[in-house]
Amino acid sequence: MTSIHNNKLTTNEAIVTYTILILCTLIGIVNPAFLSFSTIITLSRAMLITLIFAGIEMLVIISGGIDVSFPAIACFASYASIKLILKYNIDSILFFYLFASVLGFGFGCLNAFLIARRHMPPLIATLGVSNIANGATLAFLGTKELSNIPTHIDSLSKAYLFSFTNKSHITYEMTSLILIPIIFLVVLAFFLKFTTLGRGIYAIGGDKNAARIAGYNVKKIQSLVYIAAGVLAAVGGVTYTILMRQASPQNLMGSEMMVIAAVVVGGTRITGGHGTVIGSVLGVLLIAIVQNNLVMVGVPTHFQTFVVGLIIVLGTSVTSIRAKHIANSAKL
Repeated sequence: MTSIHNNKLTTNEAIVTYTILILCTLIGIVNPAFLSFSTIITLSRAMLITLIFAGIEMLVIISGGIDVSFPAIACFASYASIKLILKYNIDSILFFYLFASVLGFGFGCLNAFLIARRHMPPLIATLGVSNIANGATLAFLGTKELSNIPTHIDSLSKAYLFSFTNKSHITYEMTSLILIPIIFLVVLAFFLKFTTLGRGIYAIGGDKNAARIAGYNVKKIQSLVYIAAGVLAAVGGVTYTILMRQASPQNLMGSEMMVIAAVVVGGTRITGGHGTVIGSVLGVLLIAIVQNNLVMVGVPTHFQTFVVGLIIVLGTSVTSIRAKHIANSAKL
């Protein structure tokens, strides 16, 4: 019992939690206002889209792959959809999400075909699809940011779950869009833990041949993972457009490395077969706190990238060392 208890205290999730608590304490000492309810609301908004993308990336990495195409798919799907909506005056939130999801489904199928059927390395395949999606956005759809979001769709950005007014009479409002990553991540956690397909994703990520022998259809599972990633990337892109109240063909580009880092820092093994939703959420939270609050502890803005990079290197090193230790223990 003691051994199990100790192991729980040294998991990646536990280490990230300790780091978050220490960081919050330091920031709270420097700036007591940080330890208030308004911080939760501010961080929730900052993490909203990253949480959706982190869920997608975690799913793909657990299956033994990697996906760097989701920002480009999100940009293309949301930007193409909003252009169609504006052209034909279709002021419907449901249409926005559904049409973008169809586009995301198409790119997901392309990723699935290249990786599961043509056996291309996931990084190369998704990098190629990323360039296709990004190039198509700029070449065929344009480069102009669109801020004239239709009224009904725009109303979702002003829908709040609750508001909080602090002692300085500044009001913070919790957007209802936060329900999207919450519901998605809860469903994902349940799916991975309690369904046969979820266990199959872990199995093919750990060892494809062993999974095949155990009766799992590796190609089918890989295809489903990348198709789901495409659809969910589109949902993330639409949510971002509504949250920001403008559509941009480029705003999400370049976010893939930070998302992958957050997922790996949270304990997901880059080699596949292992990872949890809780760990990914903690990884996203840690990086969000670092990115948004380093100034409060006296770290200059231009040092933020350095500190974030340092945390990523340390976090991934801990994950790697733990994975190697567990593998060696199993051999013994």
